[in-house]
Amino acid sequence: MLKRKDLLYFLVKSGLKAEHRNSYLGYFWWLLDPLLNVLVYYFLVVVILGRGDDVENYPLFLVIGLVAWRMISSTVGSSSKSILRYSSIINQVYMPKALFPLSFTISQMFNFAFGLIVVAIFLAIYGVMPDWNIIYLPLIILVQLVFLLAVGLFLGYITVFIRDIDNVLTYVTRIFFYASPIIWAGGRLPPEYGWVVDINPIAIIVTAYRDVLMNQNSPDFIGLFTILIISVIAGILILRHYSKNEHKIIKAL
Repeated sequence: MLKRKDLLYFLVKSGLKAEHRNSYLGYFWWLLDPLLNVLVYYFLVVVILGRGDDVENYPLFLVIGLVAWRMISSTVGSSSKSILRYSSIINQVYMPKALFPLSFTISQMFNFAFGLIVVAIFLAIYGVMPDWNIIYLPLIILVQLVFLLAVGLFLGYITVFIRDIDNVLTYVTRIFFYASPIIWAGGRLPPEYGWVVDINPIAIIVTAYRDVLMNQNSPDFIGLFTILIISVIAGILILRHYSKNEHKIIKAL
């Protein structure tokens, strides 16, 4: 894989170009998409349901959760189909199959960077200035990236053999969306279901972003490092599995 890093660079670059190739606004959608998401959910939660009053600066709370979630959901959706998408190339030219889920995950990091610009705009609008805990932001981004790399590698491999996974993911991601404090505060769950947030890696990551960006608090280091260690171990094991079973991928395609 290290020898084919030029191919990884090409896949990331071509993926970014293809994402909004036929749209009039082009890359401006990277900024517009999170803004529209915030407007839709703000209208749903605040205007229609009459909720959100118990959360200070709820639009800021909402935009941080939605930007972090957008990175997670888009990576899961794209990386799961990454190998299948390039099946015609894979059958003709030998290349490490793990490069494809990796490229899609890295591509989504660029979208996430533009989402952070939107978050910065909301921080300025609401006059919220992060304190010194902002130094932990790169750590949270690293944990999220490693976590998504491991998940993407796993989904990219298993979807080759079980094509129904792609359809099931739609409902799985929806469950995680509502089981995580994306549009609601974690304390709203009944006490008997509080453990869902405690062990949910997405909830830990989203809460960590809010802690350092708007709450002037340190993130949950135990939760973050637990996610990081498990993701690193899982990623290494999956990469070894890729190298030993690449012939099976070609046969399944």
